[in-house]
Amino acid sequence: MSDIIRNVVYRTNGEMYIGVVGSVRSGKSLFIRKFIENKVLPYVTADLKDNIIDDLPQSGEGRTIMTVEPKFVPANTANIVIDKDLKISVRLVDCVGYIIPTAKGYMNEDHTPRLVKTPWFSENIPFEEAATIGTKKVIENHTHIGILMTSDGSFGEFTRPEFEKVEERLVEELKNLDKPFVIVLNTAEANTNKTKALVDDLVNKYEVGVVAVNVANLTNSDIDKILYEALNEFDIAKLDIRIPNWITVLDDRHPVKNEFNTTINDVTGEFRKFKHVQLIREKLAECELFEKVDITSLDSGTGEVEIEISCNDDLYNKIVEEIIGDAINDRGKFIELLQDATLARSEYENYRSALEAVKTTGYGIAIPQIENMTLETPEVIKQGSRYGIKLRALAPSIHMIKVEVDSSFEPIIGSEDQSKKLLDKLLSDYDNNPEQIWESEIFGRKLSEVVNDGIKAKIYLMPENVQYKLRECLEKIVNKGRGGIIAFIL
Repeated sequence: MSDIIRNVVYRTNGEMYIGVVGSVRSGKSLFIRKFIENKVLPYVTADLKDNIIDDLPQSGEGRTIMTVEPKFVPANTANIVIDKDLKISVRLVDCVGYIIPTAKGYMNEDHTPRLVKTPWFSENIPFEEAATIGTKKVIENHTHIGILMTSDGSFGEFTRPEFEKVEERLVEELKNLDKPFVIVLNTAEANTNKTKALVDDLVNKYEVGVVAVNVANLTNSDIDKILYEALNEFDIAKLDIRIPNWITVLDDRHPVKNEFNTTINDVTGEFRKFKHVQLIREKLAECELFEKVDITSLDSGTGEVEIEISCNDDLYNKIVEEIIGDAINDRGKFIELLQDATLARSEYENYRSALEAVKTTGYGIAIPQIENMTLETPEVIKQGSRYGIKLRALAPSIHMIKVEVDSSFEPIIGSEDQSKKLLDKLLSDYDNNPEQIWESEIFGRKLSEVVNDGIKAKIYLMPENVQYKLRECLEKIVNKGRGGIIAFIL
């Protein structure tokens, strides 16, 4: 038994249930017989072998329909052991075929529809209805893989166009059911250039795997090829795209990271089947950001795929320069930058919580660190008849207060009409792009500069003695204000 079977049963949790659908007289029953003979009977006991042979469907030639009701083969699921370590359950379902008008056996002699028996209804139903309902029920509820049998008309008494009408309808129905399926082209000329060209046409037309075989002489190799194509129709179970770690930590707002995320999402969102893995790689390779895209792991049994993306050093150096604001061309400058960054980060960590509190409540306090505390000389103290010691420490706590500074700008334009036109222009800019209004120019200066000058002027007008008194007041509130009275004289 080949590794293909092993991969299939890994994908389906130890089961291999296959539904065979298609038009009448396409070779469905013969395919099931050959499959069981090649892949099941060699691995069962003699008693079970006889029972399975009794369950095999009958096949024949001519225009007369042989399968008139759905048939589960074997009737009871066959449990077989492969290579002493892999146990699998196997069953195929021979569905009622879709009608070809020139076939015989789906109408009674009085030209009324022939009624057939199905497992899903207590009463018999018309042949054509049994084919449609049976296909849906089997593919949805009883199988992991669908096989659509069709033919090129190189054998039997039906033409290629007759088979084509049925396969077009079935492909659409199977795609709607969203189960993995492949098309098996039954032909007496499997290896001819004409057949290979037809296979290519069908692949392009239906976007599904197609395998051409002579079902009458079906071999183990043919079955493996069909199951391999079926594996490609399964969804990718896990797609692991490995990227340079410096892209991972890059801010999502950065244009490169934004383009990177968009490219990944577009490609992985469009392609999801195992057969698309190579196409995913090719689509990713088209992105100019990526220097190299390689498939490093591909496991059809688990459905897991690993793709590794690498980017060139020029892109890395460009982004580093953008972040730093300068190119780093020597090691000395790089060490200097690292030292400054370490110092800045250390200082920022002291104030992080205070800054966050200011943004939310308007007031934040940076708690002093141990290294910032100053311990005064301990001294002996007396309380009544008892003595003790006094330990006193000073610690600088940074208090941050958010103060809304009001700044207004009231230019005198001239006439009322001129003022209204300027106002309309500003409001139009504000509606279209609120941020853009700051770039508007009045009297040769940007509005942002004018307003900012007004804010700075108010801030700088606060005298130093007032700043000192404010700090002194805050110290008293923190150290002695609890339970006392604080009076503000403005």
